Amino acid sequence: MPSSPLTQLALPHVASLHAYTPGLQPTEPGWVKLNTNECPYPPSPRVAEALRQEIGADGSSLRLYPNPKSSPLRAAVAQLHGLREENVCIGNGSDDILNLLVRLFCSPAAAAGFLFPSYSLYPVLVAIQDGRSEVIGFDRSMRLPFEKIAASTAKAFFLTSPNAPTGVAFTNADLERILATFRGILVVDEAYVPFASENAVPLLARFPNLVIVRTLSKAYALAGIRVGYALAQPELIGLLDRVRDSYNVNRLSQAAALAALGDPAYYEALIAKVKATRDANLARFAGPRGWFTYPSQANFIFTEPKNARGESGPAVAQSAYDFLCRRKVLVRHFPSHALTASFLRITVGTDGEMSALNESLDAWLKTPLA
Repeated sequence: MPSSPLTQLALPHVASLHAYTPGLQPTEPGWVKLNTNECPYPPSPRVAEALRQEIGADGSSLRLYPNPKSSPLRAAVAQLHGLREENVCIGNGSDDILNLLVRLFCSPAAAAGFLFPSYSLYPVLVAIQDGRSEVIGFDRSMRLPFEKIAASTAKAFFLTSPNAPTGVAFTNADLERILATFRGILVVDEAYVPFASENAVPLLARFPNLVIVRTLSKAYALAGIRVGYALAQPELIGLLDRVRDSYNVNRLSQAAALAALGDPAYYEALIAKVKATRDANLARFAGPRGWFTYPSQANFIFTEPKNARGESGPAVAQSAYDFLCRRKVLVRHFPSHALTASFLRITVGTDGEMSALNESLDAWLKTPLA
């Protein structure tokens, strides 16, 4: 179909863009939703109270712009990590921070680098910028290709740790090795690090080319609020503020995030509960079922299902995915690449949700094969 006159007015590269595809968001009740790595538990009760107070009796506070720099929230994040406010930039979700970093460092002449598989938003953001990508592939071992990263000409290189979709985490020793040899900015995307055993914050003092990106969507159960942040040296934070929208985080999001950060005991218990459920299910997949499963340090599991004949592969994974969907259990399947097509990514839900998942998988295994 020929493009319309309005479409022709857009920049030429926009015509070839493919938007990011999020996991399915069913609107009808009855689904066991294990496909978008949301927290299975509600946020701290302090969050709802903070939202009520911020709105007030008549909602009049909503007529006023929010704090443009989210300054109280910057101070709270800095205190959480033992840093200064000048080391923090707040975003409308961590995706906003990632977009700002691409805006800063990527163009047709300056590449952004990332690994595959990893967060599939990275190439979308680069394409929106009409930028150039340098993609370095993992193999099935998920070991970091240090020499290839060091040789990259990218101005900024995005590394997800723990990795999505596998859940594999990389050590600070691994990150130090990259930071010491890579000539650009290393962006360590730590969306899932609250569920891991190590994080990169201790490296900030020694490596000025490090940016850490965090989100409150996962461990803090605030995916609907959209708050993320960057940790970096003040010079880099200043650059992010130059390209950031003036009021990029709304009043309610700032209030909710402050309340969440103010209740660490609640979230310590929540994270421990998610990790216990994760580890129990990791043992079940890798043990009795005998499915190859990556050692996740995130709030999800990446496993390679086998059918009743012990076969695995893309068709087997698709069969399991379709069967689960028919039983209203949603997981994630990434069929477009050989490294991911044989696997399912399963968000860690409540113990009850994981029981429903496992009952459905047991039923799938009993289904007669053609």
